[in-house]
Amino acid sequence: MVGVFQVYRRLVTAVNDIEKRIPFSHHDRLGFLTFCPSNLGTTVRASVHIKVPKLAANRSKLEEVAGKFNLQVRGTRGEHTEAEGGVYDISNKRRMGLTEYDAVKEMNDGIAELIKIESSL
Repeated sequence: MVGVFQVYRRLVTAVNDIEKRIPFSHHDRLGFLTFCPSNLGTTVRASVHIKVPKLAANRSKLEEVAGKFNLQVRGTRGEHTEAEGGVYDISNKRRMGLTEYDAVKEMNDGIAELIKIESSL
């Protein structure tokens, strides 16, 4: 988990530089507008690839636990794929109603909890 917020700071700097040249579409209520409605709001989907074999032994249990921390479980290569070698792509589920920083923090904190749960099994 070390480095997630360093990457976030680099991303913010890059996005701010781009936005100086190319304005992004933004709606006061919906946030940033994209081609994918699920990304309305901050548009931030922060994810990590993680191997959680004990939790993953029961995919529905993994999804249930992840849901408690507002996390979304995907296969290794993203949406509509299966996990390869027990590695899942886990990301923040929420993008509306919170800041970009809070979206990344929620993902980071949720992953830390998944690791604790995995270690306790």
